[in-house]
Amino acid sequence: MHVVRDKTEVREAVRVVRTAGQTLALVPTMGALHDGHMSLVKAAREIADHVSVSIFVNPTQFGPAEDLHRYPADLDGDLRKLEKAGVDLVFTPSTEEMYPERESTWVHVEVADRHLCGRFRPGHFRGVTTVVATLFNIFEPDKAVFGLKDAQQVLIVRKMVRDLAFGVEIVGHPTVRESDGLALSSRNAYLTEEQRTEAVVVSSSVFGARDMILAGERDPAHIAAAMKEEIGSVPSARLQYAEVVDTATIAPVDKIKPGDSLLVATAVFFGNTRLIDNQFVIAP
Repeated sequence: MHVVRDKTEVREAVRVVRTAGQTLALVPTMGALHDGHMSLVKAAREIADHVSVSIFVNPTQFGPAEDLHRYPADLDGDLRKLEKAGVDLVFTPSTEEMYPERESTWVHVEVADRHLCGRFRPGHFRGVTTVVATLFNIFEPDKAVFGLKDAQQVLIVRKMVRDLAFGVEIVGHPTVRESDGLALSSRNAYLTEEQRTEAVVVSSSVFGARDMILAGERDPAHIAAAMKEEIGSVPSARLQYAEVVDTATIAPVDKIKPGDSLLVATAVFFGNTRLIDNQFVIAP
């Protein structure tokens, strides 16, 4: 496994892959790798000849009051996991390597970042799309694998790829969960024992919303109210949002119609730890 910190070295490695006629899949991460990340690596291994993983805690997607400086890191452990998984190349750049001009150029997907997490994390998705676009320009991958737990991120990156004509296929991989349903997240490590027990309400609420739609519920306000009621029943939970949105626009829907492609999503705080979850569903 080749570990590099320099963009030029990545491009040289990619040229070797291309010269050999091989396909390349990229898995962008911020490190602190858990089983969810490793499932992305496994998926990438199944769809491409060469698998590259980036590990970069991107400062531009964190707000002033967010957890950049306490975001978990275990580079040595991450590298051991990736080598065991058969990854070919790992890119671990510095902030200066990724942003040599002090963040003077941005990639911003209009409208799509105004809802769900975008309403509460101004500038977050601009940071995501900028760093992902940079990685795509460095690697020029055939495919890039993202976890669907970050559903809004996947939808926005797909729109960016379409609008800017990147030659990469965005592969969304299903959320990996604990046995009780809680979505795997690096931030789960911040939860106290009591909060961890109660956090299952996050996944339970989105599963319940999905089931309401599949059972024929047509009023998104009723569905959102049911999510809020369930989450509100847990003492340590503080709801940020619970919504039903259209997957094309990421905007809330007023009325659900048969065939609508929907995303039910929520963000919930337990203390200072913010957890998100979602379910995609096609209305019957």
